[in-house]
Amino acid sequence: MTAVDGLDLHIRQGELYALLGPNGAGKTTTLRMVVGLEAPDSGRIEVCGIDALAEPLAAKARIAWLPDDPLLYDKLTPMEYLAFVAGLWAVPGAVARARAEALVVQLGLEEKRDARCEGLSRGQRQKVALAGALIHEPELLILDEPLTGLDAAAARTVKDMLRARTRAGGTVILTTHILEVAERLADRIGIIRAGRLIAEGTPQALAADGETLEDVFLALAT
Repeated sequence: MTAVDGLDLHIRQGELYALLGPNGAGKTTTLRMVVGLEAPDSGRIEVCGIDALAEPLAAKARIAWLPDDPLLYDKLTPMEYLAFVAGLWAVPGAVARARAEALVVQLGLEEKRDARCEGLSRGQRQKVALAGALIHEPELLILDEPLTGLDAAAARTVKDMLRARTRAGGTVILTTHILEVAERLADRIGIIRAGRLIAEGTPQALAADGETLEDVFLALAT
């Protein structure tokens, strides 16, 4: 069975792109190929002008990947975890500390900054993982269901942070099953089914003629 079949996507710099589809449509497989965790059988993947198949390390240096169930090191505190991740990306110590402090404040983790990750709630763990994805200020941020486990206030904070990144010239690709999030947040939306792109456009263009994005999605993807 082919998970992704002739999929052709072009994401623009400074854009927030939502990739939508039913379970099993190929969304996560697509993202895993972009970040280099799975290899395509054929085709080309370009990240920030770099051939990601020919120069995987150079491409990965420009990417941050946040899966739907991110791995944290339970015995580390959020601040220790962020220092560890920053070290992997060779972020200078003083810069890493300043960024970590700012991210902890932005994400409302001040009270948990020195608590071990094993004792954090799912939403708090999700925020720590997001901070880790942002610590090296990637050009391309890829998120698979980033709002999972977040309460309304935390979700609003994350959405504001993602829009701030695109305003600053960064690029964000995300998947979500919450169609309202895609409709309000994304510059463009792609809908895939059985590994193929079946619709693409701005939320306004897709939901034309008085239809909602939910109407369009259900008609096309189910």
